[in-house]
Amino acid sequence: MVRTQIQLPDALHERLKRLAERQEWSLAEVVRRAAEAYLDTFPAEPIDAAEWSLPAPRDLGEFAAPVDRWRELANDRTP
Repeated sequence: MVRTQIQLPDALHERLKRLAERQEWSLAEVVRRAAEAYLDTFPAEPIDAAEWSLPAPRDLGEFAAPVDRWRELANDRTP
């Protein structure tokens, strides 16, 4: 394992420390887990835009609501 030093804004450091306390982890463990989660959101290798193509659409079946209710349902603000 590599030992490193980083600088964090005070507010971020405090939030990370509180999370570490709640989870009963070290601050280092919180930072490791955060870094792993962040890296999981990106591909390992950059994708060449020229090689990328739009995925084929999936069949999601028929609409669950009739056409005449679409406007009503789209504007419904109930949770």
